[in-house]
Amino acid sequence: MSGKTISSAILVLVMGNLMATVCDVLVKLANANEAVFQFTFYRVLFMCLVLLPFVVGKRVERPLEGLKLHILRGNLWILTSVLLVISLSQLPLATANAVFYTAPIFIILLAVIFYKERLTKTVVFAAVSGFLGVLVILKPSYIGWGMLSALGFAFVLAVNSLLVRKLPEGQGAMHGLFIAQMCALPLAGGLAIWEGGSLSWEQLGLAFGASICSVLYSLGCLVGYRYVASSQVSSAEYSGLLFAIFAGWFMFAETVDMSLLLGAALIVVPLIYIGRKDIMAERRKRRELAAQASLPEF
Repeated sequence: MSGKTISSAILVLVMGNLMATVCDVLVKLANANEAVFQFTFYRVLFMCLVLLPFVVGKRVERPLEGLKLHILRGNLWILTSVLLVISLSQLPLATANAVFYTAPIFIILLAVIFYKERLTKTVVFAAVSGFLGVLVILKPSYIGWGMLSALGFAFVLAVNSLLVRKLPEGQGAMHGLFIAQMCALPLAGGLAIWEGGSLSWEQLGLAFGASICSVLYSLGCLVGYRYVASSQVSSAEYSGLLFAIFAGWFMFAETVDMSLLLGAALIVVPLIYIGRKDIMAERRKRRELAAQASLPEF
């Protein structure tokens, strides 16, 4: 799976999202809500160990360039990891994942504020529809720290994703991810010591498995978006919601009701529509360029 064609890139992204769902399942199985900082520290540590073979021996001219940004992204990753554990421990897997998909909406809105991107009617519709979807998914039994953590996870994930644009151009994605995780170790370790909790061997194994899945998801995104325009394949990301619904039903005997399906549709469908519009615009641009190239020169 080279990722050099649209079909292979989509397949890579689908497999990456499968790994992300497996990661969520492992985090939920760990049930580390009472030792969340311990679990987060070991996830950071294991990710550093897993990423080490990808960066050792690779020559980077300025390996510590953008260190302040890496420190910020690494510590934001700690926050997302904590919020992930809390939300998955209190919400059904499919419900939490449906709320996680508000992250692209936050990305769009934050890009308008910080990168001065154009705010279109379609973007406003997607944002309004997405938040309506969250309200539809909300139930009295779900209102609480779990739902707030899921929304917080989506928001912080969006901020971290936007910060990728500011990363140094000469650094590879794996190198940047490794440096960010290394920068996260001191805070993660300090919080783990302050918490004073403990994890079982089973929870440590689940943390290790979740770390491997996180790296595989990151690799999937790296390959999937490397050669093909993101607008042509980004809709493959929503396969993760289908995986989460199935995994919740199969692994945790969760029921899938109409409010979840309707809410998920309100969140995802407008985003797919935006992606489809981007694809059509890209094709139009290519046709125009091809037509201009075919005109005879005088």
